[in-house]
Amino acid sequence: MTRSKRKWDHIQFALSTGQTRDTGFDDIMFIHQSLPDSSTEQGSLDTMIGELSLSSPLFINAMTGGGGERTKEINGQLALIAKETRVAMAVGSQMSSIKNPSEISTYKIVRNENPNGLIFANLGSEASVDQALQAVDMLEANALQIHLNTIQELTMPEGDRDFTGALKRIEDIVKKLPVPLIVKEVGFGMSRETARKLTQVGVSIVDIGGFGGTNFAKIENKRRNRLLSFFNSWGIPTVASIAEVKYSFPDLTVLGSGGIQSSLDVVKALSLGASATGLAGYLLQILLTEGVEASITEIEEIKMEVGLMLTALGARTIKDLQKAPLVIEGKTHHWLNERGINTKIYSNR
Repeated sequence: MTRSKRKWDHIQFALSTGQTRDTGFDDIMFIHQSLPDSSTEQGSLDTMIGELSLSSPLFINAMTGGGGERTKEINGQLALIAKETRVAMAVGSQMSSIKNPSEISTYKIVRNENPNGLIFANLGSEASVDQALQAVDMLEANALQIHLNTIQELTMPEGDRDFTGALKRIEDIVKKLPVPLIVKEVGFGMSRETARKLTQVGVSIVDIGGFGGTNFAKIENKRRNRLLSFFNSWGIPTVASIAEVKYSFPDLTVLGSGGIQSSLDVVKALSLGASATGLAGYLLQILLTEGVEASITEIEEIKMEVGLMLTALGARTIKDLQKAPLVIEGKTHHWLNERGINTKIYSNR
């Protein structure tokens, strides 16, 4: 099977498998503030991803590219949505275009459609420094995502089986890259052990890419004769991953993604310590079923609703929101306590 065909299969299977909603967001409850002393006019959604300034804590996370004209069209539409809503956007892995230059246009369309926007390039952890520089140059990108997708590759019939040297390659890229580096998971969550290794080689921004959204193990299992079903439920839920990584490394910039489908999910992720939140599968479903305008409307509605909840919690900024008291229940409470995190710090802050 060609890489281009596989890219399109991923889109189709992502839509058909859906999202499990095993993210843990239902385990988070805010403590209501009857006297918030706040106003929606005073609230600001500005946030920072490393040195990058964003006017909104939402960004469109990596989805596609490298699958011919169909993925070029999707990326062009996503870029238009990002431009109209003033949010950052990441592309899918550019390795296909590095290996096959005929696919470059399926990525470059993003910069063509959104010449002044914040755009994140994307490669896997197998990438060399030269490939990383090439990916950034291709899009005049403002940052580079290096994605970690061990479980997807192991489940993929033709996937990688050797993951040695990845941390050293990431370290080399950190040293040579002229833009910020974001290391992201692709739906299986990031542990504090992984975060520790990354910080030790100079990484300052991670996207935890938690379990509960698009499930790439399920997607790849649809392409197998003998299923590796044990990987379908493998991973760290989004909420637990955000909390344990940010708790363990408070100076690390943490991005929250993985099954985020509403403004309430966004606010909960931010309150747990994420600096911004990525939308992917949820937005793709809206785009392909309802179109560009509906996708723009959805993002604008989410931004408006986030502002309302900031006001309700007495928060004027994202940093204020990260001080709002909340109660952690259920499986997330159990997970965090088993990992040595005292959840009372959240309910009494």
